[in-house]
Amino acid sequence: MNEIKNRGKKWMYWFALGVAIIIVYKALDNFNDVMGVFGKFFEIITPFLVGIFISYLLYMPCKKIEESFAKSKLKLIAKRSRALSILIVYFIILLLLIILINFILPVVLESVIDFMNNIQSYYETTINNYNNLSEDDILKSEIVKDAIQSIQNVDIKQYFKIDKIFAYIISAIDAVTSMFDIFVAIIVSVYILAGRTQIISFLKKMAEAMFNERIYKNIDKYFNNSNEIFFKFIASQFLDAIIVGIMVTIAMTIMGIKYAPLLGFLIGLFNMIPYIGAIIAVGISAIITLITGGLSQAIWMLIVVIILQQVDANIINPKIIGQSLKISPLLVIFAITVGGAYFGIIGMFLAVPAIAVFRILIEDYIDYKIKIKGETI
Repeated sequence: MNEIKNRGKKWMYWFALGVAIIIVYKALDNFNDVMGVFGKFFEIITPFLVGIFISYLLYMPCKKIEESFAKSKLKLIAKRSRALSILIVYFIILLLLIILINFILPVVLESVIDFMNNIQSYYETTINNYNNLSEDDILKSEIVKDAIQSIQNVDIKQYFKIDKIFAYIISAIDAVTSMFDIFVAIIVSVYILAGRTQIISFLKKMAEAMFNERIYKNIDKYFNNSNEIFFKFIASQFLDAIIVGIMVTIAMTIMGIKYAPLLGFLIGLFNMIPYIGAIIAVGISAIITLITGGLSQAIWMLIVVIILQQVDANIINPKIIGQSLKISPLLVIFAITVGGAYFGIIGMFLAVPAIAVFRILIEDYIDYKIKIKGETI
């Protein structure tokens, strides 16, 4: 009897293996069709994924506001603390979007359009000024001469045509978003934020059922640590970027630098990427100031912006962040380089909190191995 059962199990095993091989073969043989099905599926669920991501970003501010309302002596407010917190967070976001669209973007876009319309003349003026320098000038070195000669006949304006750039932007937006998708994503995020207690409880129960106690505790620990690092980094860098952008814009406006709002916006935005971001933005701003205002203005701009960056790095940023992520600059630069190479600007931005979490994992693993090693001696 046992022999018959064993034979039956073997036949079932080989049958399942054969079916799996056929499925894999058919999938590879019709790879494009299979990928098309997966692509369509991900296209359908994209609004839900975006909604989950939005709810994740808004989780911490909603939680903080809800905790404040929950302590209210008014029972109605305390009872509706979650709904009120979601409503307030989305109202703040809507208000920020209105300010951005009506006050900030028009000024920045005006600077971008004016710069692109005049970039060819700026370029030609810069080349002429360079050619008029004396032969013994330090800028007349062979390296600079070769670089100037190689780009002198390039029509810069053809790469900065407004109609093409806006066409690219519009087509990109149309390709990845629609009003319906945005509406669905917002609705999904609201439902997730409203029912986050039940969702988190379910995920914890599932993790507890799937893993042993030690692994479950580690998952819970690293999940909480990762959230804390991520939210702390996002909030602090965003607030710091706004402060730096405003300070730089005001300073450049006082100095009479052309396109001050654009350059301030650029420096503030790139300041969200530690170390490398500020260097890239300041370098681009120096080049733009050089071709629009001359060498003297570019030098003064660099001096003022570097001073402001030092004030931010040593006074403002530590006050905002509080306790730093405790990551060495070398490790941060390495993470940003790798993240940027694989995932572009988003990768450069998210590389820092990711490497902070990875550092915690490595340190805990080393401590665990040392502890095990000490117990075996």
